[in-house]
Amino acid sequence: MKLSNKYIATIAIGALALTSCSDMLDVTSPSKKDDATVFANEEYTLQALYGAYNLFGQDSYTSRMCGVYMQNTDVEASAPSAGVPSSDRRAVWSLQSTAITGFNDMTNMWNHNLQAIDRANQVIEGINNSSIGSSEEMQQMKGEAVCIKAYRYYLMCGFWGDVPLYEVASKWGGDLDKPRADKFLVYSRILQELVDIEPSMKFSDANSGGIERMNRDFAIGMIARLALFRAGYAKTFDNQMKRADDYLDLGNDSLAVTYTNLSGATVTARSHNEYVQMAKDYCQKLIQLKPRSLYPDFITPFANENSYTKENNAEILYEVAFVESMGGDVGWSIGVTCGGSCANGTTTNQVGLTPSYYLSFGDYDQRRDVTCGKWQHQNDVVYPTEGTGMGIGKWDRALATKALGSSSSKGTGINYPLMRYSDVLLMLAEAENELNGPTALAKDALTQVRARAFRNSPNYTEDVTNYVGRLNSKEDFFNAIVDERAWEFGGEGLRRFDLIRWNIYGQKIEQAMRTMLCWGISTYEDLLALPEVQATFPEAQNFVKYADKLWWKRVGATNTNADLVWYDGKYRPEADDETMEADGWMYQEVVGTSTYRSRWGTQLIKRVTTYSYNGKEYTSCTKTKDAATGATHYLLGTAPASVEFDLESGGASGVTRTDSYQASDYATRLYRGYANGALTKNDKNVPFLLPISVTTLNSSSVLSNDGYGILANETGEGINYVVATIVKDNY
Repeated sequence: MKLSNKYIATIAIGALALTSCSDMLDVTSPSKKDDATVFANEEYTLQALYGAYNLFGQDSYTSRMCGVYMQNTDVEASAPSAGVPSSDRRAVWSLQSTAITGFNDMTNMWNHNLQAIDRANQVIEGINNSSIGSSEEMQQMKGEAVCIKAYRYYLMCGFWGDVPLYEVASKWGGDLDKPRADKFLVYSRILQELVDIEPSMKFSDANSGGIERMNRDFAIGMIARLALFRAGYAKTFDNQMKRADDYLDLGNDSLAVTYTNLSGATVTARSHNEYVQMAKDYCQKLIQLKPRSLYPDFITPFANENSYTKENNAEILYEVAFVESMGGDVGWSIGVTCGGSCANGTTTNQVGLTPSYYLSFGDYDQRRDVTCGKWQHQNDVVYPTEGTGMGIGKWDRALATKALGSSSSKGTGINYPLMRYSDVLLMLAEAENELNGPTALAKDALTQVRARAFRNSPNYTEDVTNYVGRLNSKEDFFNAIVDERAWEFGGEGLRRFDLIRWNIYGQKIEQAMRTMLCWGISTYEDLLALPEVQATFPEAQNFVKYADKLWWKRVGATNTNADLVWYDGKYRPEADDETMEADGWMYQEVVGTSTYRSRWGTQLIKRVTTYSYNGKEYTSCTKTKDAATGATHYLLGTAPASVEFDLESGGASGVTRTDSYQASDYATRLYRGYANGALTKNDKNVPFLLPISVTTLNSSSVLSNDGYGILANETGEGINYVVATIVKDNY
């Protein structure tokens, strides 16, 4: 029996949100019992704990917070449609969330996080007051409750910044209407709770439920993650990006965390460096207490999830356990597109990857073609996608080993990883570099991750040994960690929050926008040749070798990615299109009324062409030459506002053609809330925080959306950046 049958499918009722489930022991629902009775019984306590887990099965988490709302980065991005944002999730994608303060998603996300936190607090207090609370099993369950609380606050602080802090369970008549608390205070308090309970928890291979229940492995990793967030940057009330050291009183004990370091000494973290040291200590603690290796193949942890396979003491420390038809959108809103009529159901893919991300991978990095879903399934036949249409290749419902059924959509039962061991290795490398520079310890941790990624590379020494060996400055090594985390965790919902804590969000989306522009520029020879373009985008010349479209052949009918063989996954062929087609290669395939294309660089520049004649402007011009007379017939515009005339051979037409080369609609809409575009912002302050919903504000006397730059979000359609304009007279 899958553990999630107990906690994701649970229907929460009663003050403690406790219930029994049909496949559990036939017991009286603990919601009818008082606290003393519930927490004097391990089975009842476990059901209370499932009430806290239960909210992972709500739509607010299953698609929204774990994927759909983790976008608008340089890695994960789905382009919103045209038009000023309204009550729709796409306003979050475009960094324009101020437009949707009335959207129910915002209310549900806020409420479900706080409900999970309160249910966790109920369990924590119940175990603390229990006559059997010190037992091994009760302490494990308390640890799980603390982990749930910590993870939920990690989400809340990432999405809203400063949020109310609830350290005790709600009580009748208690004060539930609390103002925002500083996010660094929240991180400190939940870190102390985790530090205190972690030694009493069980590792995944010793606990019932394994990696489908929060465990000591995950708790240690979560301490390291939260310590880095406590040390990092976040947005303040005055709309600045600051560390706690920049504006808070570090002598305040509420902002400090006391723990036992690797030497057995009791130490207290207060400052930036001390929290980074804490992160390093806990990464090393996990490595020492529970060493493990990465799977040889990068695809394995995700293939395990597609096949409903769990392995303890392996790469995944904890994964959210989802149940078929009872919550869980992995393979539906996150994954590879499945359309038409498919045996394992269809998708509504809402998590994508940027073409610039795809381009960033090394040629022999196995993570690219696992992560970047450049294929799709239509009617159980696999086809290519376009560069702006990639899904997350890590999860593909067509490959799910359970027969989900052709009518299925949500609720695939595919689990979702909240932390993998490679995260611990890269956090260790980052922390060590921050403290001491790129030491052997930092380089070894990074090398372990890259060694797996390039294990089959014919240039392994250059891709791994020499690459890491050249990282000899603190800045270079940090930049390498930023890149490595992008390549390793694409589609896993970590990038958005990472960019915030590093304070490089604006820098990275501007870099992504510029890369897409340069790639697009390189596909137009006349544009690339302009002196003003060469001056503004000198690196565009470097993109000429990269593909404007990808070529493939169909070699099978298994409805897997293996059916498509790619001529090259990144570079243009030397042969021209006619030669490629003659050799059986395709870049598009027409099936009935549908055309499946694999366009890449050509999608990244928008060319707007207009024609002027006799003082009027037209959007089209058709020229037809008479072979007998040499005259050319012109048709400008469309009836009834069209104009036609004949031009004798050698004459001047008087028609002026103007080509405006602009950033694509795709790229513009990704970041249009960032001062109307990623290349027009100067202060690097990205409007990433979500507003508190109107519904929540109306029920509170202390909460507001004042400050944090929230009300200053841009709400327009965005401005397509103009690269250059080419004018041709007498066209």
